[in-house]
Amino acid sequence: MRRASSSGSAFVALLLLHFLFGRVRCSHEYSLGRSSSPATDGLCALLIRPSGYPCSEHTVETKDGYLLTIQRIPHGRKALKGKPGPPVFLQHGLFQGGDTWFMNSFEESLGFILADSGFDVWVGNVRGTRWSPGHTTLSVYDKAFWDWSWQELAQYDLLAMISYVYSVTNYKVSYIGHSQGTIMALAAFTMPDMVEMIESAALLCPISYLDHITSSFVLRAVFMRLDQMLLSMGIHQLNFRSDMGVQIIDSVCDGHVDCNNLLASITGENCCFNMSRMAYYLEFEPHPSSTKNLHHLFQMIRKGTFAKYDYGFWGNLLHYSSLHPPAFDLADIPDSLPLWMGYGGKDALADPTDVQHTLEELKSKPELLYIDNYGHIDFILSVKAKDDVYADLIRFLKSRGCSTSY
Repeated sequence: MRRASSSGSAFVALLLLHFLFGRVRCSHEYSLGRSSSPATDGLCALLIRPSGYPCSEHTVETKDGYLLTIQRIPHGRKALKGKPGPPVFLQHGLFQGGDTWFMNSFEESLGFILADSGFDVWVGNVRGTRWSPGHTTLSVYDKAFWDWSWQELAQYDLLAMISYVYSVTNYKVSYIGHSQGTIMALAAFTMPDMVEMIESAALLCPISYLDHITSSFVLRAVFMRLDQMLLSMGIHQLNFRSDMGVQIIDSVCDGHVDCNNLLASITGENCCFNMSRMAYYLEFEPHPSSTKNLHHLFQMIRKGTFAKYDYGFWGNLLHYSSLHPPAFDLADIPDSLPLWMGYGGKDALADPTDVQHTLEELKSKPELLYIDNYGHIDFILSVKAKDDVYADLIRFLKSRGCSTSY
């Protein structure tokens, strides 16, 4: 098996690694946040306004002190100013940011399509990403800043962001998530305080179980115990734009994974991803995440569970008063919450078998869209997704009370 050249694999890896995937009872303890003045280096200024859409930046503080930036696109390019439509919240996946919803043309990107369809679009950015690097007391150079996994993203980040949108609009929020954004949602939706603010939810490449993952790159990293090695080395931030990040990629590829076809090795085959736009994608992604987050995801793969972070016996006793981390019970998601799920037959991360496992544990019967030749990336970056995916997704939103005639 021939190893890719260092420059070639590094270039491809910077884009592709972020596609690895995109508790206790919570109360409404969150900061109402604030609307920020137009930034010159924010997502609105760099990507959304130049495409002709109105956009504002908002800052939300989580219960544990992280400062998250979310964007609002209240209407499309041609709409007259007036009362915004129904609120829709977009949540990105692992190593991604809110930019992922706007990376293609306005005719192909879900964020733009929703705005032009009459929705009030809100865009989430979790802690540690380029758009949300802040904290009330910590900096990104502090080890403690990176002491979190997707459990905290669901328990704190998602609750704070959705609560802010709910308080500003005075309407229940329709949720759309991809990959890790679906892990966060399925965990958060087991909490009554979250569900009462949700109108409906559409999950792209839904993940709650990962025990049938077929990604050769990810399985190799799990076999190497890469997550545990990084933690033991004191590496708590995962930034694949750094020299260390490229070295990590090469260590996984070396002699075991064909990094000349790294995209397929990570995500499975994607039918409709436009590789010619890779240089443009690299201007925005990948975003940093935490090693602890990767460790939690790898725990899911090794154990075949959908559970809170495993600290070991003594740590679990301290955090959960039990020897084992509590599982998230998907049956706790009320069947009154309308759900829509889109998944693909070529997805090596959100494997159809694991999707079926999720469906079996839910009390409700989600509406399903299965596309046999779609991979993990296709659902957010396919040049054909507007017709293949988004038309049915928007139909679902409008049929579930999310009418654009507000």
